[in-house]
Amino acid sequence: MPTSNLKTLLKWGTLSAIVSAIALTQMAGKLDLTALRTPYSSIDSGSSAASSATPPNSVQTLIDDMTLPHQGRPAGVPDHYDWATSPRMGYGNEPSSFTAMTAWGQVYEDAQGNPAQNTRVQLGMVRSYLLSQATGEWILVQDAPAEGAAYANDYQGNVNQPADIRDDEGDTISVKAGQGYNFHFWPRAERATFDPSDIAGVFTTVQARLVVDDPTLPDDRATARYLLGMGGDYWLDADAEWDGFQTNGDIAIGRFKYVTSEWQAFNMTTLDAQQLRRNPPPLR
Repeated sequence: MPTSNLKTLLKWGTLSAIVSAIALTQMAGKLDLTALRTPYSSIDSGSSAASSATPPNSVQTLIDDMTLPHQGRPAGVPDHYDWATSPRMGYGNEPSSFTAMTAWGQVYEDAQGNPAQNTRVQLGMVRSYLLSQATGEWILVQDAPAEGAAYANDYQGNVNQPADIRDDEGDTISVKAGQGYNFHFWPRAERATFDPSDIAGVFTTVQARLVVDDPTLPDDRATARYLLGMGGDYWLDADAEWDGFQTNGDIAIGRFKYVTSEWQAFNMTTLDAQQLRRNPPPLR
């Protein structure tokens, strides 16, 4: 995100501050991920939908995830942030001088509240794809389990703390968010490098569902109100450190949707509906 003046900062809100400052130092190996982890014990965690014969994603889902309003309002996100109510494009397919990228996502409680106390959000593999302008082919450049941290909902001051993360089976984790904090995550992988002149499209995706926290307590997933959205950042290079948004900027921010008890795909892409139908990315 360019930050040459205050107007630009207000336009982009502060998401890149963390997205940038997170995938940021994380990807450069600087972020301390001393997250609170507990052993797998869910009554219904199962395996990642990534291994399912019929993954819950489609071209129409991709289109909807970049064109429809958010299903709910993420708690604590100020109204003037330009991603508060709907998806929006950032750098898109024009990375300028950036030569690396990473996917990221966010889990929020709903602004209207989240009654569920015994529910977690389970995250599958985080994947990034780049569309080559030269070959017209989609290339998988990131494919790894999620990791992340808890950040203040408005990202002001880059305030963060260890997240409530549980290692589940099948390369999945499950998390909680709330009490003024979201869960911001990214793939447990290095940034992907690319030729800036060869970018014709970007696609980031994750699959998620609700699982029970403590199997000895009542299952309250039916009342859970968690929202999840995907995005991605361009970076100056694979090792650049965050420098007041001069070394990175967001690619785009996708739609926030409610997480349910069934596996569901959450996406961000830089292509429009016609382009996606003509050349869909791998949907797994």
